[in-house]
Amino acid sequence: MTFRSRVRVGASLLAFASFALVGASAAQADVPDDPSNPLAQLHYRMIGPGGNRIAAVTGEPGNSQVIYAGAADGGIWKTSDAGINWKPVFDDKDVSAIGALTVAPSDHKVVWAGTGETWIVRPDYSMGNGVYKSTDGGETWTHMGLELTGHVGRILIDPKDSNIVYVCALGQAYRPQQERGIYKTTDGGKTWTRSLFVDENTGCSELSMDPKDPNTVFAGMWQVDIKTWNLNSGGKGSGVYVTHDGGKSWSKVAGHGLPAADKVIGKVAVQVAPTDPNRVYALIQEDTPRFYRSDDAGKTWRVVNQQHVLSERSSYYTRFAVAPDDENFIYVAAVRVVYSHDGGTTIEEAEDLPGDVHDVWYDPLNPARVMIAHDHGLTVSVNNRKSYETFALPVAQMYHAFTDDQIPYNVYGNRQDEPTFRGPSNNIYAGRGGAPSGGKITAADWTQIGGCEPGFSIPDWKDNNIVWSGCYNGDLTRMDLRSGQMRWVSPWPSAAYGWAPKDVKQRFHWSMPIAISPHDNEKVYVGSQNVHMTQNGGQSWQVISPDLTGNDKTHQLDSGGMHADNLMVFEGSALYSIAESPVQAGLIWTGATDGTVSITRDGGKTWENVTKNITGMPPLGIIWSIEPSKFDAGTAYIVNNMQQSTGDYNAYVYKTADFGKTWKLISGGIPKSVNSSAHTLAEDPTRPGLLYLGTDNFIYVTWDDGDHWSLLRNNMPPAPIYWLTVQKRYNDLVVATYGRGFWILDDLKPIQEFDKAKASSAPVTFFKPRDTYRYRAMNNTHAMDTYNKAVGDNPPPGVPLNYYLKAPARSVKITVLDKDGKVVRQLTGPGKAGVNRQWWDLRHDAPTTVKLLNSPPGEPWVTVGKDGWRPLVHWRRYADGPVVATGDYTVKIDADGQVATQPLSVLRDPKSIGSDATIKANTDFLLGVVADLDSAAAVINRIEQVRKQISDLREQHGSDRAYAKQIAAGDKLDAQLKDVESLYFPLQLTGKIEDAFRVPTRIYGNLANLGWLTEGGADLPPTDQAVQMRAEIEQQLASAKQKADALEQKAIPAFLASAPSN
Repeated sequence: MTFRSRVRVGASLLAFASFALVGASAAQADVPDDPSNPLAQLHYRMIGPGGNRIAAVTGEPGNSQVIYAGAADGGIWKTSDAGINWKPVFDDKDVSAIGALTVAPSDHKVVWAGTGETWIVRPDYSMGNGVYKSTDGGETWTHMGLELTGHVGRILIDPKDSNIVYVCALGQAYRPQQERGIYKTTDGGKTWTRSLFVDENTGCSELSMDPKDPNTVFAGMWQVDIKTWNLNSGGKGSGVYVTHDGGKSWSKVAGHGLPAADKVIGKVAVQVAPTDPNRVYALIQEDTPRFYRSDDAGKTWRVVNQQHVLSERSSYYTRFAVAPDDENFIYVAAVRVVYSHDGGTTIEEAEDLPGDVHDVWYDPLNPARVMIAHDHGLTVSVNNRKSYETFALPVAQMYHAFTDDQIPYNVYGNRQDEPTFRGPSNNIYAGRGGAPSGGKITAADWTQIGGCEPGFSIPDWKDNNIVWSGCYNGDLTRMDLRSGQMRWVSPWPSAAYGWAPKDVKQRFHWSMPIAISPHDNEKVYVGSQNVHMTQNGGQSWQVISPDLTGNDKTHQLDSGGMHADNLMVFEGSALYSIAESPVQAGLIWTGATDGTVSITRDGGKTWENVTKNITGMPPLGIIWSIEPSKFDAGTAYIVNNMQQSTGDYNAYVYKTADFGKTWKLISGGIPKSVNSSAHTLAEDPTRPGLLYLGTDNFIYVTWDDGDHWSLLRNNMPPAPIYWLTVQKRYNDLVVATYGRGFWILDDLKPIQEFDKAKASSAPVTFFKPRDTYRYRAMNNTHAMDTYNKAVGDNPPPGVPLNYYLKAPARSVKITVLDKDGKVVRQLTGPGKAGVNRQWWDLRHDAPTTVKLLNSPPGEPWVTVGKDGWRPLVHWRRYADGPVVATGDYTVKIDADGQVATQPLSVLRDPKSIGSDATIKANTDFLLGVVADLDSAAAVINRIEQVRKQISDLREQHGSDRAYAKQIAAGDKLDAQLKDVESLYFPLQLTGKIEDAFRVPTRIYGNLANLGWLTEGGADLPPTDQAVQMRAEIEQQLASAKQKADALEQKAIPAFLASAPSN
């Protein structure tokens, strides 16, 4: 699937608002259905928003059309037309985090990908599982091993031999491990050797090859350790290393201008200039970032710059590129793009380009082409930086997902590196005839709702116009969507940036938890180490708990290692989750970043730490989410994520049924991998024991409270699943992915009853359709988007009809009947074994198709299509049947003679200004118009058939004197038929829509126009003039039909009788 978008701007004019938000159908992964999966036909749909982080970029050298972009958590994307169209090419894999991309210089069909990004500034990173290779230009990929290398930041390929590859592996970084270092293969990835290993705490951060001697490779090595409570960047293992024998031996380059071998330094980037192997640069994290230069191939060095702008947060940046045609021009990836024209001595910032830059790629065969990857997407220049194009792929990192109860509902969430978003599950914009068309959810449909990038955005469940949105630093906003006004109502408005957690009064996490009481919408809770509550819209707050964390002071120190980096992301003793029981008011659960679980049953007067009761739970995990049961006050589920604290990637989900006194591990059935750690669990609102679990790459479902789990991947691409919620009115599963935006699985009914259907002896089980709204389309008041910024999909119009088949069926017929048993619509459905889904668009049958079999008079170049006919095209067409009236219907499924029925209620759109009675009047009128169109079509099609016979006779026997009499009769009849047919439509119409302006509209076009206008009539009865117009058309229709009947009775039989006898 592809999508289109392009923005061209001058370098001096580019602003963030100029991004091309590309997405639409390409965001839907092309993951084929698994025939063995009985739920495979239940497809998720991506709704947006657009964005954001690209961690790696490369292109095909010498071909500006081909670009590969590696998203931080959104897979690999490819364009073959310079960014007009993009498609995901990695969605069938099990991992989503990309850290490195490289095209082989000697064979551009060979592309390597390293998984796991290396831009570490937060502890919650999705893990990679090694390296992948493509031999067909990125269309398909093969896993080539190195499963435990965690984060791969660079891959080098020998310029002459694509089988020789170096991999720069940082490691998993959460624990000491042997798999860190540099790996090499000489057989295209079949076997690997660990070429350089410094120690269990040091991995590779950069590689660069001598352009003239591929056996000489420089490496940046980085000692780093990351925990929930600390990023420790720096150590004696960090440094610049070099090999001159193809990796057989390495030496640390120290002294002679570089830091001494035993000096503690941090992250290292190093590059050899492509035009001069004697020119080598190194950017090193020290007390201040230092940019080193060597002019003798690394023998001696000197500091040429140490401005802080080169690497303000070294762990998140520290990368640069040297121009392929100028050893003095350097492109530094930092908070901003930084240039140097003189070998690093002086620098300048590019204020007009996107920020938070991670990767830079120069085309070695076209120095004018350069690309940068950043937190907002990908920026490309093909004219030596004179102008740029910026692309934002549909790879948004969403923290949570909440919904309101609007019809249709909206989805709310915070997006990394951008603000909060609110967008529609279905924008119901107008299609043909005024009914919703399905279509796309565009970037213009998304609005900001306060807060900032991390955390929660939650609409008030009683008044959906009020939205609470979080931010780092404990900041919180309350927005009223009616006025658009937003107020900051932080529980403790202190600027804690830069402070160690132990030194601040309130320890708020980067992703501060927020919860609204399900019993009293005026009660809003947020968490630091305490629970804060407001009952007056944030005007005042009270602390209703003691410190509910382990309060380990050793986990509250400065984070960062060599440089303090305190932005609340490494809060080791802070609350991460708060949830109040929907069954019992005042029963509140909390979970902390150190694994502490607490409960109050009296609204915060007294609290109990129940952590010790969770037998076997590893300590110090993050209690990522808590799900109090919707059915029983004493039951709750917690998700404990151990990845950040110990590098344990197993899923840990626990259940209590006695208010936390005892607990049971219920996630043992989740397959184990580096992406198995769990983030979120949602309990189905319709039945106990049905649970949905989000891990670091997939969604799982259990029907028996965790005794058995099944993968619910279907067409979902791999991505960290950060939040799951079920929208109760629509019964949809709403998914927040940290790498592919929001997704929706429409109508959970077949999942909710799947186990029962499977156990039943019935050959066909028809799941009751949900009550369905007869939407009236909204006019799109947003500005038209020249660059097609659509990023998401609406559901198909209408209602999903779901049924389960024990065995495959040759024929599945679906019949919709009204309350009187009259057939409204007949459809055919899929007949696969398992769950099947067929959407009904709530329409009656479409008008009979007019099939023109002949060319317009004097227009022999207008020919019929491959099916032997051409359509009748008017300016306004009424090609769909009318939407049914509100009321009760019956749907019957007939699978090879096995029948099942269910009732279906069609409800009025709450936004409609009509009533059930006016809707029926509108529908009845349209059904009359359809009947008139059918009558006209029958005559036209009959005339076309006879005229085609005359034409064929002339063509086949025109020179045969035996047929002269019949041909003459045929010519006379053809003229008569044209006279009658022209009463229905202008025969001059060629199929081009603006032909309608050249000739007067006749019966058929007037009927189609009347249908088009009336269906767009806002659920009101037809106007008096519409009724009058139809009456006039019907008089014309009757007159024309009379003339057609006369020909049918006399002239046509006479023509047929004139055929020569054999």
